Amino acid sequence: MVGTGGEPESSDSLRTFGAVVQGLREHAGLSREEFGELVRFSKHTVASVELGRRMPDPEFVQRAEEVFGRTGALQRAAGCLERQPGLAAWFRRWARLEQVAITLYTYECRLIPGLLQTEAYARTLFRNQLPPLDDEQIEAQWVARAERQRLLRDRPNTAFCFLLEEHLFRRRHGGVDVTRGLINHVLEVSELRNVEIQIMPTEQEAHAGLDGPMQLLETPENKWFAYCEGQESGQFIADRKVVSMLQMRYARMRSQALTLTDSMSLLQRMRGDL
Repeated sequence: MVGTGGEPESSDSLRTFGAVVQGLREHAGLSREEFGELVRFSKHTVASVELGRRMPDPEFVQRAEEVFGRTGALQRAAGCLERQPGLAAWFRRWARLEQVAITLYTYECRLIPGLLQTEAYARTLFRNQLPPLDDEQIEAQWVARAERQRLLRDRPNTAFCFLLEEHLFRRRHGGVDVTRGLINHVLEVSELRNVEIQIMPTEQEAHAGLDGPMQLLETPENKWFAYCEGQESGQFIADRKVVSMLQMRYARMRSQALTLTDSMSLLQRMRGDL
């Protein structure tokens, strides 16, 4: 479901939050359209939030607080929503934070991260997706991915760090030519001053990331968030204790992985073996 554009299934907490927003709005004598103008969201977005169909954006909550007198009630209620696992909408929020992040850490053990994929590699993934995608869907997915990849060059002051398992390249997903192009691309991206790429060797006695992939980011306000993804689900994590634990694991993995120089040397050797 992540990336499909669907909203999360409605839950009791989403419906309760929406009912509170609706009650405060009606108490203030505002229509959805009038309230939408004040918080700078459409009346349709307001309706989706009030009906529990949409996860409220942080900006929505902040502006609604200002409209309703800054009681703090909505902010506290939204904090509870943030700790719930979600689906596609969670990744959309993460993608928005990526646009402004000053630090972005990624660990992957399943596939090359979207920010580093070549078009040939990405299209191979799309073509093998189940249920199958049609040509129009594949094209739309690649266009969106290519647009997101601009972050690496459009945000030179953002520090990007990638930890990748060696077997992601050894698998030769898409064939030899696709893999060679992928390695060439990763080597090229590694030359950017704001990008660091490390390889976790296959033969590794200790590994702090066995619980799966993770992403961490730091906002301009120096707040840290995390995102973990599995099959048909994704979880946005704002709980500081959980984020701190994941930061600890990521730091340990960086010490366990090959150095930056050794990582690039390994990729060059793998390219030569193809």
